[in-house]
Amino acid sequence: MSCPICGQDTRKTYRPFCSKRCADLDLANWFNGCYAVPSAEHESREDAPQETGETPPRPH
Repeated sequence: MSCPICGQDTRKTYRPFCSKRCADLDLANWFNGCYAVPSAEHESREDAPQETGETPPRPH
């Protein structure tokens, strides 16, 4: 198995990565929004939250 970040062989400790560095880079990609799960639904402007500055009602 090869590391999805750099392509080197993986190590059991960091699997599926080869090192802590590559695992951290992958986590940073998730946090920065580089990865996204595709969706078949398209969000329309009507469904999008309005930017009025008001806080939306909270469920009870």
